[in-house]
Amino acid sequence: MAQTGEAVEIRAALLNLRRTSGLPIAFGGLLEDNRQLRIGELSGTRTSALRGLVVATGNGIGGKSLALTRPVAVADYRASRAISHEYDAAVATEGLGAVLAVPVVVRRRVRGVLYGALPESLSLGDRTLSAAVEAARELEQALAVRDEAQRLLATRPPAAGDPGRPLGPAAWEEVREAHSALRALAPRVTDPALREEIHAVCRRLAAAAGTDARPGARADDDRARGGRAFGVRLAPRELDVLSCIAAGATNAGAAARLGLRPETVKGYLRSAMRKLGAHTRLEAVVTARRIGLMP
Repeated sequence: MAQTGEAVEIRAALLNLRRTSGLPIAFGGLLEDNRQLRIGELSGTRTSALRGLVVATGNGIGGKSLALTRPVAVADYRASRAISHEYDAAVATEGLGAVLAVPVVVRRRVRGVLYGALPESLSLGDRTLSAAVEAARELEQALAVRDEAQRLLATRPPAAGDPGRPLGPAAWEEVREAHSALRALAPRVTDPALREEIHAVCRRLAAAAGTDARPGARADDDRARGGRAFGVRLAPRELDVLSCIAAGATNAGAAARLGLRPETVKGYLRSAMRKLGAHTRLEAVVTARRIGLMP
């Protein structure tokens, strides 16, 4: 079965598929053990006949889509000679007529299938198929974001009070890159629990930078406490933008990374600089690091 967070992404994709394609029924799931698909999420169905159905590669319309790694559509599922019919009983119980299946491919690996269907037998046009493919592509991007977030989360900073071996400059640059990447990913994650976990790790990364593990950290913190920036709170998007700037991004680069307009990035950056009492971008980054907002 899909993990809880992945199920959230699939449900959102099914709603998107129904909304953009006009198909009233959608369902789908992810591969288990890279071999067979289990349908775990339903949207718009009348019964639960399809839930939990295990689809082997090559079987039925979904299995054929998996095998070919491309979309497949049939005007009348039960009468079609283009597919095998291992799942006709479940399809008949739900009362499906026209059905399409689109593979979900992340980094060249098939991860699952999205289905769309009508209760009537009807040839599905290119516009409907294109909308379903676009919904699958958006799911692919969401799963890729989730995969990257999980990868970054796997490398956690040391617990408070246990800094371990002091990090050198190169290692701290890696920490800062990870922090910036996580800040950019978090707004794109639809699962609230995973998004909060990402933010929690970001806070731990920033807190780790305030320990004696970073050379000169105590002196920086002492200077910050004597300055006007101590106690400043930045809005999440202001910190997202500043993290991108700290990683060397231009305003346009930060906008592309965060899914914002360049003018919006400029506004967030100006606001952050004002709160930090900084006159330049570099000064804003240095001050934010000194007061523990960023590693």
